[in-house]
Amino acid sequence: MTRDTVAEYRRTLSWGCGRVSGVTPDSTPDRAALRRWLPGFVLLAAIWGASFLFIKIGVRELHPLYVTLGRVGTGALTLLVVLAVLRDRLPRDGRLWLHQAVVAAFGVALPFTLFGYGEQRIPSMLAGIWNATTPLVVLPMAVLVFRTERLTARRAVGLGLGFAGVLVVLGVWQGIGGATFTGQLMCFGAAACYGLAIPYQKRFVAGRAESGLALSAAQLLLATVQLAVVAPLVAGAPPAPTALSWDVVASVLALGAFGTGLAFVINLHNIRVIGASTASTVTYLIPVFAVLIGALALDETPTWHQPVGALVVLLGVAVSQGFLRWPVRAVPAEPPTVAPVAVRD
Repeated sequence: MTRDTVAEYRRTLSWGCGRVSGVTPDSTPDRAALRRWLPGFVLLAAIWGASFLFIKIGVRELHPLYVTLGRVGTGALTLLVVLAVLRDRLPRDGRLWLHQAVVAAFGVALPFTLFGYGEQRIPSMLAGIWNATTPLVVLPMAVLVFRTERLTARRAVGLGLGFAGVLVVLGVWQGIGGATFTGQLMCFGAAACYGLAIPYQKRFVAGRAESGLALSAAQLLLATVQLAVVAPLVAGAPPAPTALSWDVVASVLALGAFGTGLAFVINLHNIRVIGASTASTVTYLIPVFAVLIGALALDETPTWHQPVGALVVLLGVAVSQGFLRWPVRAVPAEPPTVAPVAVRD
């Protein structure tokens, strides 16, 4: 890798310290950049959509805590290698590390583990659908808890549509209860964790001098430490790697290297090229890939109301985030109240 190439990657991945996960102001990409953004955008959606397949395979033989530990540990190692190649470094501010520990717990360790628990009970494609509800939780938290956003009529309508879609996905008319319902609640709980972590990050981490890549690596390192402490206490000693099936080991490694490490790098690149708002619309494609991959690889079949509810959820997300707007009636201008100045001869 040449020095010029390293410099270009540093410019790309250093943009937006603390401004990852859709919490940054948009850049203004030129037309050439817009023509090359689609492959990375679709690739990111495919990687994150496939992550639910890898989680499903991993929890067949591993406790969800150990699936998550293997995932974030491998992801942290991947990002540390990228940091070394780009000659970037981890944050040095101790207070920032404390804020990063909160983001690591609620934005990485806890939601990743909850998805693992959930997928012990529900299909991987359904977990992918629940992931799309994240923006519906982010907005109320940002409005009510962190006071970083304002609730408008459009956003309220979007939230109402989104939560109506949640009820359709749940199929509440069929009754509530059982392992499937518990699994869905766990996946929604994972989305709720993201809903806490994203506005927290926006308030306490965004706008720093450190690169987004360095902050992401720090979060994964902290999540690895947190899980390394909690997992043995909750799940006991892990099985030896030689006792695991090859597909389980491969799935956990793929989750870390691709679904976490590489995905973070691609996401930062997408934000640099097309701006945070457009990059965040990857949310709409992730359930599509999760459903397709679950159906093709695991022969999963959704019930009719799950994809219908997912569409309603995505519609609500689109409205609440301003991607769909209703027409505004133009108000005719009132005539001037001041008499015109007389024209002198």
